[in-house]
Amino acid sequence: MNYSPIEHAASLRIGAVEFVSPDEIKVGLDLEAPDGIAANAGIPRSFPRINGYVLIATEAGYIVGQIEWIAIERSAFPKRKGLQDFGLVDLPFPLRKMRVNPLGVLKSEIENEYTFKRGVQTFPSIGEPVLIPRDKQLRAIVESGANRRVKIGTSPLAANAEVSVDPDRLFGRHLAVLGNTGSGKSCTVAGLIQWSIKAAAHDNKNPNARFIILDPNGEYSKVFKDKGRIFTVNSDVNPLRVPLWFWNSSEWSSFTQASSKAQRPLLKRALREVRSGKTSVVQTTFEEKKLNLRRYLSSNLISIHKDSRSGAIRTEETKFGYRLTAILKDLKTKQTENLSIDLKAIIDSIENALTATFHSFTDKEGKQVEYFRAFTEGQVSLIITNFSKVLKELGGIIYQEGPDEDTPLPFKGAEFADHLQILAEQEGVSQYLDFLIMRIRSMLGDTRMKNIIGNEAEISLEKWLDSYIGKDKASNGCVTVIDLSLVPSEIVLLVTAVIARITFEALQRYRKIEGKSLPTVLVMEEAHNFIKRFKDDGDTNNAADVCCQIFEKIAREGRKFGLGLVLSSQRPSELSPTVLSQCNTFILHRLSNDRDQELVGRLVPDNLRGLLRELPSLPSQQAILLGWASELPVMVRMNDLSDAERPHSDDPDFWDVWSGEDEDFQEVTRNIDWKKIVDDWQK
Repeated sequence: MNYSPIEHAASLRIGAVEFVSPDEIKVGLDLEAPDGIAANAGIPRSFPRINGYVLIATEAGYIVGQIEWIAIERSAFPKRKGLQDFGLVDLPFPLRKMRVNPLGVLKSEIENEYTFKRGVQTFPSIGEPVLIPRDKQLRAIVESGANRRVKIGTSPLAANAEVSVDPDRLFGRHLAVLGNTGSGKSCTVAGLIQWSIKAAAHDNKNPNARFIILDPNGEYSKVFKDKGRIFTVNSDVNPLRVPLWFWNSSEWSSFTQASSKAQRPLLKRALREVRSGKTSVVQTTFEEKKLNLRRYLSSNLISIHKDSRSGAIRTEETKFGYRLTAILKDLKTKQTENLSIDLKAIIDSIENALTATFHSFTDKEGKQVEYFRAFTEGQVSLIITNFSKVLKELGGIIYQEGPDEDTPLPFKGAEFADHLQILAEQEGVSQYLDFLIMRIRSMLGDTRMKNIIGNEAEISLEKWLDSYIGKDKASNGCVTVIDLSLVPSEIVLLVTAVIARITFEALQRYRKIEGKSLPTVLVMEEAHNFIKRFKDDGDTNNAADVCCQIFEKIAREGRKFGLGLVLSSQRPSELSPTVLSQCNTFILHRLSNDRDQELVGRLVPDNLRGLLRELPSLPSQQAILLGWASELPVMVRMNDLSDAERPHSDDPDFWDVWSGEDEDFQEVTRNIDWKKIVDDWQK
C-alpha cells in the first residue's frame, strides 16, 4: 500500500510538544506510540531509547532532539480521545512523558537527501508533532560534517550509521581518551593511529604522518613492531637515548633539587659556560681547541673587566680572589694542552696578585680563616693586559654572549660536575653545592641511567630528531613508540618532559624557518601519572611539576606549530585542569568513579549531560564521542581490531592458566625460567 507524504509522516508520529525552552523540550507521547519496538521507521528498532534521536517538525526543517529521560505522569483525563461507548466510564490513565535536548536542524533541500547542522534558531510551537527518524535521516544526523576521512566506528543508537571524523579536528585541537582500566582506551588510541595512517595511504605510498607514543607500560611495541620505530631501554637495535645535554636549566634544577637562592643561579651559570665551551667539552681538531681557548679567555676577560668597573676588586675582594683562584687552576690545565700558546704571563700576573692580597688567621675556635684584601688597579690592569695580548695572538676577543643555559649544545656530564665544583669554590659556596654535585655524580655513575642519558654513544641533535620525530617524508616510518616501562623512576618524569619539550621546540623552529607547520601527534599514555595538577607557588622545582608544565605549554600553544596532543587516562580528576580544558574532543569510555564523572560532566553543556549518565554502564569497545571533531555527541562502537593490532593490555587469564585450558579446550601453559628473567634484570 502506498502512503502519501502526509500519511507517511503521520505514521511516524509518536507524540507532541508540550513544553519548550532554549535547552529542553518536553514531549507527551501518544497512547499509540510504541513502548518497546518501533516497526514503522524502515526497520524494527528499539523505541523509546535513552539518548536516541527524535525529530520535531518546524517550518525551518526538522529539529533533531536527543532523548534524555522518559517518565510516567498520572493524568486526570480519560484514556480515550473519542466518545464513550456503551455508557462505560474511562478511568485516569498514566501518560508517558519524554524530555528532549535540541541539538540541531535536519534539512532536506533535495528529496530524500538530508543535511544536519548544529544549533537551533527557530523553536517549535506547543502541539508540534514529534516523529521517529527514518534510517536515512538517522544516518544524515550521525554522518554529518565535512572532511569525514577516518572511520572510527558505528553508532548503535543510529541504525549502525558510520561514525567518521576529520583528522584535522580530531588531532589539531587535542584529544582526550578517558575511561576505566579495561574499558578499551588503549585499543581506541592504537586504532585511531592505525585507521588514520591507513586512510591517508594511497598509491602504495607511506603517508607523511608522524605519531610519537610515550608508552609507560610497554603496550604498543607489539602493535607497531613492524610498522614503526621502537625505542626501549634494553633494545639492542634502538636503545632509548635522551642525553643529559638535552636538559634545560629547569630540568637540571628539578633533578638536582637546586634551591632558588644560591644553587640555581650557579647551576645556570655552569650550564651556560659548559655549553659555550668554557671547559674542554668536545674538541677534536687543533682549530677547535684553539677556538675553545679563545672563547674561554674572552669570557674570563669580560668577567674581570666587569668586576673592575663595578668596584668588586675592592668591595668584594675575597669573592674576586676566589674567582681568580679558580681561573688560575683552569689556566694551568689549559697550559698543558699542545696549542703552542704561551699562557705563562697571564698565570704569573694572577699568581702575583693573589700572593700579594692573600691573608689568613686563626679564629677563637682554632679554625683557619682565609681571605683576600683589596686588589689594586695596577694588579688587575696587568692581568687584563696579559689576557689581551694572548687573545690578540689568537685572533681577538669574542664579544658575543654565546648560547644560553637552555641551548642543546653537547657537553660531558663529568666536565659539567667538575666545572660546577670549580665555580662553587670560586664563589666560596662549596658547602651549599656539595649535595647538588653529589647527586650529579651519583647519576653519572648509575648504569641504569647512564645507558639513557649518558653520551658514551654519541648522538647528535639532528640524528635524534631524524630517529624520534622522523625523517623527510616519514621515510623511516610514521610511528615512534618510546617505551618508558624500564626507565628508572628517578628520571622517568624528566625523560618524558625532555622528549616532549624537544619535540615541541623542534616544531616551533621548523615553522619559523619553513613558514609552515609540520603536523605531528604526541600521545601520552597513563597521562594522570605525568600531567598531574600542581600548585603553582612560584617555586615549582620538582620533576612532576616540570613535566606537567611542558604539557600545559603544548596544550596551550601546540596547535599553532602543528603539534597535536592525545591524552589517555583512567583518572581524569587527577589531570591538570589546564591541559584538560585545552582538549577540544573527548572519547569517553566507561567511567565509574564519582569524581571522574563529575569532572567530565563539566566539560559538556548542561543540556547534554544526560548522555553522560550512560558512562558507568558502557560495555567495552563502546564510547561517547563529543566535542570539536563531532557535529553532535554520539555513542560509538569502535571498529574491531585484530589480535595483532591490539596493544598488549589484555586482562590476565587467571582461570585459563589455573585450569590449564581455555573455553575452547585448548591447552594453556605458562612455563617459567627465572634465570632468563634474572639475566636480563641484572645484565
